[in-house]
Amino acid sequence: MSTKCAPYHVPTSRLETFWEKQCTGDPTVAPKWDYGTALQHVDQPPTQELTSDETLNYTSLAPHYGWDLQYHTLTFFEAEERVHARYGVIIIGVGFAVPIILTWLGYLPYMTGIRERIKPYLGYPAIVGTYHVRPLPYLLGNAPTAGQSLYITLMVILNVILTAVNYKATPLFAWYANQHQEVLAFVMYRTGTLAFALAPLVLLFSSRNNVLLWLSDWSHSTYLLLHRWVARIFGIQVLLHSILALALYIDTGAYPAEEKLPYWIWGAVATVAVSIMLVASGLYVRRWSYEIFLITHILLAAFVVVGCWYHVDIRFQRQWGYEMWLYAACAVWFFDRLARVLRVLKTGMRRAKVTDIGNGFVRIDVEGIRWGATPGQHVYAFFPTLNPLRPWENHPFSVLPTSLLRSSNHSLSTASSDLESGMTEQNGGEKHNETAVRTKTVHDGITTAGLTLFIRRSTGMTKALKAHDRLLTLLDGPYPNNPTKHILQCDRLLLIGGGIGITGLLPWVRSHPNAKLCWSVKETAECLVHAMDGVLSGVREKDVRLGRRLDIKALLSLEVSSGWAKVGVVVCGPGGLCDDARTAVVAAGREGKAVFELSVDAYSW
Repeated sequence: MSTKCAPYHVPTSRLETFWEKQCTGDPTVAPKWDYGTALQHVDQPPTQELTSDETLNYTSLAPHYGWDLQYHTLTFFEAEERVHARYGVIIIGVGFAVPIILTWLGYLPYMTGIRERIKPYLGYPAIVGTYHVRPLPYLLGNAPTAGQSLYITLMVILNVILTAVNYKATPLFAWYANQHQEVLAFVMYRTGTLAFALAPLVLLFSSRNNVLLWLSDWSHSTYLLLHRWVARIFGIQVLLHSILALALYIDTGAYPAEEKLPYWIWGAVATVAVSIMLVASGLYVRRWSYEIFLITHILLAAFVVVGCWYHVDIRFQRQWGYEMWLYAACAVWFFDRLARVLRVLKTGMRRAKVTDIGNGFVRIDVEGIRWGATPGQHVYAFFPTLNPLRPWENHPFSVLPTSLLRSSNHSLSTASSDLESGMTEQNGGEKHNETAVRTKTVHDGITTAGLTLFIRRSTGMTKALKAHDRLLTLLDGPYPNNPTKHILQCDRLLLIGGGIGITGLLPWVRSHPNAKLCWSVKETAECLVHAMDGVLSGVREKDVRLGRRLDIKALLSLEVSSGWAKVGVVVCGPGGLCDDARTAVVAAGREGKAVFELSVDAYSW
């Protein structure tokens, strides 16, 4: 150590640390002397080299060939590790930067027109027929849009290239018998590093408090879809790493000994957990029981992180920086969870009034919430007392200020409604074959505070909802659905809703001076129309259809023929309605007679 390290000016502190941890061959066994003391006991420079079959009980020189071989091996390995780390930085850097760069490009001159022209071809259409919100046949998942598929393709190609290129081998490598094993080992290390680099990105895309939502104009639903695809790439890299490790150690003959070591066992734990997650995260599982999926997903993710940590910590003792990727992944997860807790604490414990409005629908009013009437937002609601065994259960609902449910001259609590099936009132008093809503005028005091949720009882938490005057409620939000800037800049706003989706559209009515509301409701949900009497009476242009579907293509054609240059279309409702609207907007946008901006709020996560 004294003679070989001197030319490289290695600090004494590093030599002392290495001596303390390595000189006995076991970090738990402390040396008799520290490095400085041992050096002082050397009376004269040693001349004899230590042979491999000797016991070191005298001052000797390290074998020259052995030292050179190990030095060359470690130097070469360190160079390869720098390449692996550099490629890992490229992976996470590209994955993080692309949404930001594409968003900021939109602020450059002439980019608005280019963006508007390419959206009907890249931004809106799905790559598999008309499937996007609706699941693919046999619940194979949700097809991405053309634009989303470009990002996925970029990440796949980048991973393939960076996994396959720039490997070097040397005949002077002490750890393996031949260059085949050497290259196999380097590919194994590369896939492990790239998997670690993808981990923070996987967790970031799944987060509610995703910083990319603040730095880009991509939607939460887009990031969740990309989360699934990036997670699949992560899983493939993990499986490749494990398969290559198995092949390498079988080839070297070390597998029977290695498989019993703690680092190998923890790596196997992480690999098995990843494999289960790839299968158990399918749409068929989420549809069968979302709560079971969510709990197992979180637990398996914890096993992955813990398994990876002990895998590299035990094996490399933090020598090569692998743990930094795990620090980043944990930081992303803890930031999101902390932000959720802070949002809930900021709103505090609330008592909600639950009103059963009939046919499986309930209205929940939470007083004192002042979030305004900003459109395109959702909130995650907790009702801990509904199921004390699962107090953490929560679901997203559209944010609807209570004040929107009544105009200054109308009160929902004293309103009397009269539904005339097949009639609706348009501008100028002309009657059409739709549904008209008339409300009795009553003067009442109005407050802008308060939040109202309309919920259709389904499985899980919502199934237990029933009339209640003081239901314990916790709120995590509000969160944005989609960016609203481009929609609100349109000349005309067309709001298309189906069933309970009306709750996601009403805040838009107050946010744009030229909006038309089109709402299709099943006859079994007529109670929902009655519950909306107050707000519907204040909507100047509306088309409410009871028991009949909307002709979206005809609605878009009408807006184009009216001469609007730029039309914003906001859709909220069942998957079929959302996909039909997407298809119609794509077709109308490609005709070029008007520019269309599309925002789909489907909560199909």
